[in-house]
Amino acid sequence: MTPRLYFDEDSLDQALIRALKARGLDVESALTAGMRRRSDRDQLAYPTSEARVLCSYNVGDFCGIHRDLMAAGGGHAGLILTQQHRFTLGEHLRRLLRLVAAISSEEMRNRREFLSSW
Repeated sequence: MTPRLYFDEDSLDQALIRALKARGLDVESALTAGMRRRSDRDQLAYPTSEARVLCSYNVGDFCGIHRDLMAAGGGHAGLILTQQHRFTLGEHLRRLLRLVAAISSEEMRNRREFLSSW
């Protein structure tokens, strides 16, 4: 199954979200989910409860949260991290499409992927 995506408040690029939806991906954002101004841990807990992979530019904080969750035996539905302004819209879209085509939602569980690798 193709991963369902969730974009946190840091990564609310509406053009990217529209482009992903136009290609048939199931995408939600902090804006549409009513999750604006919530903590990073809440930003990860919500998509996990919805079986969605979190996409964020907040690399440092989510790497730490991922490490802490794994050490404590917790889990999440997956993380896709990238630095803000690293890629053009088209390149960001192509990399995300490659990633979700290659890794199923089950394989993304508790996994942290860096978009720069795709």
